[in-house]
Amino acid sequence: MFDPAYLLSRFGGIARGARIQQFGCSRAEIRQAADAGAIVRVRQGVYALPHLDPAIVIAAAHGGALTCSAALRAHGVWVLPEPDEAIHVWLGKSGRPHAHAGCACAVHFSAGRAEIGLAPVADCLIHAFRCLDEEAFFSAYESAWNKRLINAHDRNRIRRALPRSARWLLDLARPDAESGLESLLRLRLHLIGIPLECQVQIEGVGRVDFVLGRKLILEVDGRENHAAADRRHNDLIRDAAASAAGYETLRFDYAQVMHGWPNVVAAILSALLRIAV
Repeated sequence: MFDPAYLLSRFGGIARGARIQQFGCSRAEIRQAADAGAIVRVRQGVYALPHLDPAIVIAAAHGGALTCSAALRAHGVWVLPEPDEAIHVWLGKSGRPHAHAGCACAVHFSAGRAEIGLAPVADCLIHAFRCLDEEAFFSAYESAWNKRLINAHDRNRIRRALPRSARWLLDLARPDAESGLESLLRLRLHLIGIPLECQVQIEGVGRVDFVLGRKLILEVDGRENHAAADRRHNDLIRDAAASAAGYETLRFDYAQVMHGWPNVVAAILSALLRIAV
C-alpha cells in the first residue's frame, strides 16, 4: 500500500485528493498524513509535500497550474531575471479562481485543461509571450528547444498561438543555442543587420559560438562559465590557436551583454572594420 506522501512524490509534489485515493489511500489516511505533517493541505481537496516550491503551492491555491517565467525556470529553461515577479496561474479555458490570503496572482485563460502543479513548457511559452518582451521570450524559446523540452508538435502549436507579426521570432530561432546570452546576442545583431554563422567548427580551434565576416569569432560567457583558472587557460589556448589561423576573437560576459550592450556593438563594428581592411 502506498502512503500519501510517497504518491505525492511521484505526482510532482502536489495532487488532488481524488487522485491520491485512486491508488488505494482513503480519505482518513490522507487526513492523518496531513495532521502528522507528512503532507500539507493547500486548499479543499488539494495536497502537497511540505517542501514543494512555494510558487507552485500558491498557484494551486489559486486553482490552477504555475505558468509563465517561474514555471519555465522550474522546468530548467533559461529566462531573463524579472524584478518583483508575480505568480502567474493557468486556469485552462474556463477555470475558476479561488480566493486565498495575500493573493497577487496574474491569471491566464487559454485552451486546454489546467492541472495543478507546473503547466507544460509549450503552454508556459505561449503565456510568456503575452507577459515578456521579445528578447525574453526568444531566449526562453531557444533554451526550451535546445533542452528538448518542446517537440515539433509543440513548436507548431506555439506558432499558431502567436500573432502573425511575431512569427519571425520563431523563424529565427535555432535548437543549438547553448545559452540565453547567445540567443540575445544573435537576436540583437539580427535586428541591426549584422549576419553571423552559429556554432562553427574551426580546425585547430574547435567549435565557437559565432563567426562574423568570415574571420571574427564571438564567444559569449555566462555568469557561471569560464570563471575557473583552468577554463580561462583553455580559453587563452583557443584564442591563440584562432589568432594563428587568422581569426580575431572577442569575448563578452553576462554583464557586458545585459548592461553594456552599446559597448559590445561598438567593439564588434570596429573589429569588422579591421578585418575588412
